[in-house]
Amino acid sequence: MTRILGIDPGSQRTGIGIIDVAADGRCAYVHAQALVLLGAEDFPARLGLLCEGLEALLEQWQPQQVAIETVFMDKSATSALKLGHARGAALATVVRRHLPVSEYAPRLIKQSLVGRGAADKVQVQHMVRLLLNLADTRLQADAADALAVALTHAHMSATAARSGVSAALMRRR
Repeated sequence: MTRILGIDPGSQRTGIGIIDVAADGRCAYVHAQALVLLGAEDFPARLGLLCEGLEALLEQWQPQQVAIETVFMDKSATSALKLGHARGAALATVVRRHLPVSEYAPRLIKQSLVGRGAADKVQVQHMVRLLLNLADTRLQADAADALAVALTHAHMSATAARSGVSAALMRRR
């Protein structure tokens, strides 16, 4: 069994999704939540909350691998920079524990789960629920996105192992 932590970084909320992957490739839901960072007095304090919250989750759930979404340019350069800072704080926190980290572009995550890179959030959430057998569970959007990152990593890793192609090469599509 391999435990994967998926991270959907954000400067206001960071999604956390944890799954277990069996040797036969079956994925099972373990935990999901959003780390809400808005209670901090300023942006550096938000990054501190993110690191502290992530550190506690790493201690509690003991993942063996980490998958994180890459930065994308959305509304403004300022938003992208803040997202980059949050992503960097999350990466630094997991790397300090010597956990292997894989990065996935939002488009690849959507394509992996839904079959097309331009899928909307509702479609991604639906597939996360379906793949993890969570039909009756309401998932917070950032937590569902983090589970999508973890599922993408599980699928990409399994495909890489079966095909003999490195997972890193597959991610560079």
